[in-house]
Amino acid sequence: MTNTEITDPMHADDVAAIDELRQDYQQMCAELGKVIVGQQAVIEQLAICLFAQGHALLMGVPGLAKTLLIRCLSETMDLGFSRIQFTPDLMPMDITGTDILQESGTGRREFEFAKGPIFANIVLADEINRAPSKTQAATLEAMQEHQVTVVGRTYTLEEPFFVLATQNPIEQEGTYPLPEAQLDRFMFMIEVEYPSLQEEIEIARTTTGLRMPELKHVIDGPRVRAFQELVRRVPVPEHIYEFAAHLVRRTRPSDQEAPQWIKPLVNWGAGPRAVQYLILGAKSRAALLGSYMVRLEDVVALAKPVLMHRVITSFGAESEGINSQQIVRRLVDELVKEG
Repeated sequence: MTNTEITDPMHADDVAAIDELRQDYQQMCAELGKVIVGQQAVIEQLAICLFAQGHALLMGVPGLAKTLLIRCLSETMDLGFSRIQFTPDLMPMDITGTDILQESGTGRREFEFAKGPIFANIVLADEINRAPSKTQAATLEAMQEHQVTVVGRTYTLEEPFFVLATQNPIEQEGTYPLPEAQLDRFMFMIEVEYPSLQEEIEIARTTTGLRMPELKHVIDGPRVRAFQELVRRVPVPEHIYEFAAHLVRRTRPSDQEAPQWIKPLVNWGAGPRAVQYLILGAKSRAALLGSYMVRLEDVVALAKPVLMHRVITSFGAESEGINSQQIVRRLVDELVKEG
């Protein structure tokens, strides 16, 4: 088999479904554009994550409309939405729910489970690093298993289920940094950057009027689920699997594939989940852009959001002003040049 051959070409029905997905995605972007100015890269990465059945962590300074973007995204879909404001006094049961003693019509008292805000299709975990570790951990089982366990009983979450968390990188006082185990649960870390001058002028023009535009539902839950299954069927050439695996292995300083320059800069690199997310993300991106197979540029485009929070830099790298984004970019460039 040559590098460009694929083992399972797409069925004609799937080709038509990809065309429908691309059209729905374009319509979603048009609806979001009524409220959100710019941030096209962020919107694309959120959509990729959603249809790949992943979770995303948005990083950006305050005031960049991270919360507004997530809320508007939920409004373009006919899905259940909840927002959890993470604070130092937030308890795990405030997220998952708890048993409440209720009195029945016969006068008998019994415990009844009251669902917490995690029971929604799209969950916004706002400023997730404001809550202590035990509260952050309450979302772990939900993100990984799509279920929660309360007082020994397990409750399944409704599909589709998608956690979007936000945090800002400048306020460290009173925060609890996410442990690596929880960071690894997020498919993407998405950087939300400042708008351009023209975008900032447009933001001022559109947000200081009398009313905000109303957003239409573009897609519902069953359709999202169907598209998520469709993404899994997008074919991947063998050399794409190899590229993703080689890239991830080069982030690990102890691996024989790692270049010499990376060893003093990285304490540890990405695990196998990163390879899975690179491939799943590439499948989702290909489908959203109307492609019927994954291409190398799909993986390259997602290397930063998939790897930047999984490459843990050393003190030496920090002292030289080198961050994980720069390391990932160099690794990708070198691997692409090697062909």
